[in-house]
Amino acid sequence: MESKMWSDLLLQAAVILITIFTFLFMQNIPQKFFSKLRLLLRRDGADLQAKRHFIKGAQLLSRAKSSKDRSSVSSLAKSAEEEADLAIALDSKDAAAHILKSLALELRGLKAAAMDSLDASLSPALARSLSGDERGDALFKRAELRLAVNRREMVDSAVEDLVESVRLKGDNVMAHCLLGEAYKKKGMIKEAKKAYEDALKVQPSNTVAQEALGRLDS
Repeated sequence: MESKMWSDLLLQAAVILITIFTFLFMQNIPQKFFSKLRLLLRRDGADLQAKRHFIKGAQLLSRAKSSKDRSSVSSLAKSAEEEADLAIALDSKDAAAHILKSLALELRGLKAAAMDSLDASLSPALARSLSGDERGDALFKRAELRLAVNRREMVDSAVEDLVESVRLKGDNVMAHCLLGEAYKKKGMIKEAKKAYEDALKVQPSNTVAQEALGRLDS
């Protein structure tokens, strides 16, 4: 079914562009315009193929996350990474494919490589393809990975990511809590308390923020 849908879309795109070619030919439009339209046809096909690889990779990643068999998790995550690479090769400016690759790499335990992929997705050239919420989620994930490394410079960078993450997506209670944890690592207790309080404004019943505040007040 999915294969037929993509085939139909490609066929429709081809019919539209062939119609345009025919019209331009009848109007004696210069050859250079035909060249541009041929490039556009190839580009549209590449974009559709990239989306197919992205969707397949996302499905594989979902299966990997739900699997309870460690070998299956690793195999499925590797396959998801490969699909992400194929999508990136066809459309390197789509940040979503880089994020997909990062999540697959993280699932395989390759945290440094996962951070590199997130760095690519959040670069100025690619980040513009993300919505505010998507960028907030990507910043949160990168901060999570940086805190796992637990080096001083990584903690500082994680704080920067999380401040921007909660600005872009203020309803992400986990980002507020992680920001509180990062501030605590830096010895910034007042800021840590505020981050946990902000988490409770989003979700008053959140036990992580409640318990963290209790420890800071004791």
